[in-house]
Amino acid sequence: MTIAELREKRTKLWNQAQAFLDSRRVDGILSAADGEVFDKMETEIMDIGKQIERLERHRDLGDQMNMPTSTPLHSKPSVYNRANHNNGEYTKAFWNALRGRGISNVLSVGEDTSGGYLVPEEFANELIIALEEQNIFRQIARIVRTSSDKLKVPVATAVGTASWIDENEVIPESESTFSQITLNAYKLGTMMRSSTELVEDSAFNIQSYIAQEFARRIGSREEEAFCLGDGTGKPTGIFGGTGGAQEGASATTTINFDNMIDLFYSLKPPYRNRAVFLVNDSTMKVLRKIKSGDGQYIWQPSVKEKTPDTILGRPVYVSPYAPEMAEDAYPVAFGDFNYYWIADRRDIRFRVLNELYAERDQIGFFATERIDGKLILPEAIKLLKMAGA
Repeated sequence: MTIAELREKRTKLWNQAQAFLDSRRVDGILSAADGEVFDKMETEIMDIGKQIERLERHRDLGDQMNMPTSTPLHSKPSVYNRANHNNGEYTKAFWNALRGRGISNVLSVGEDTSGGYLVPEEFANELIIALEEQNIFRQIARIVRTSSDKLKVPVATAVGTASWIDENEVIPESESTFSQITLNAYKLGTMMRSSTELVEDSAFNIQSYIAQEFARRIGSREEEAFCLGDGTGKPTGIFGGTGGAQEGASATTTINFDNMIDLFYSLKPPYRNRAVFLVNDSTMKVLRKIKSGDGQYIWQPSVKEKTPDTILGRPVYVSPYAPEMAEDAYPVAFGDFNYYWIADRRDIRFRVLNELYAERDQIGFFATERIDGKLILPEAIKLLKMAGA
């Protein structure tokens, strides 16, 4: 099925699930048997949503891989230049060298440091794209690049005001005060090994596999830190005790419509106009069943390509690292995530270790990055808190 057909099917199934839920609930409660039926319907809807996302990622990655490269470089450069990586000749020589097909002079475009060559431009782009697909935070947060180990961000903690005054009256002073947020450069890395037989097998797309595997590893650890990190050796997460996000509403043992309205309006309008929800899958299942006062579900599926589902008219994203609904937990975040800054110290570094595992007839690969993330304006993101014991 095409993406459009899948979206149409998902919308039809959701309407059927809504009708079933409305017809079977008694005093807002489903019987155990009807609950199982509804859960199966809901699971099918979520599975179709994931299939749509996979197809969109596959299509976008295919478009990227089919983009033409620049004119091949024929002369040996005297100075390393990142731009020189963006040519087909270097890329071909790079991967041929990994597969044991000889090292050509064109590999001198890269740097042979610590037993490896810098990856060609085409592969670096593929890795970055895959990382963004694996990491929800990189889709909704603000990403800044810095060349230093620390980036200091001035933040206005209080702003001045104007006053009405009579003629000849002294104008009162009203000063703004400022604080400072420091974004550091924490190191994140991963490593893997492969047999030379696998690397030398031209039928195996080693570029695609390594890109996707490293993206999964790095993207997963990044997002976990952006959600739950304590700021010690890693980014500071918005759901953590030191994350800075403010409590905007509370709930008891479950979440209802009033709780979501309280959370929605706890955010100031300038932030609310660009705000999104962030929850995990189990919380999303609860939110899907909530109705407004006029009987409409607050969750609505997306019918337009590359647009997320919505809750109360605002986009909703799902992360496996958002907290579960539990006592004293914060399972829902709502706010303008542009005020969560992700500072990339440099591009992801990918290297090949040709000699370290040679005695085992293996080749090593590793990737590292230096990164930090912090919420720089606490009032921009509000959390829903569950009641304690």
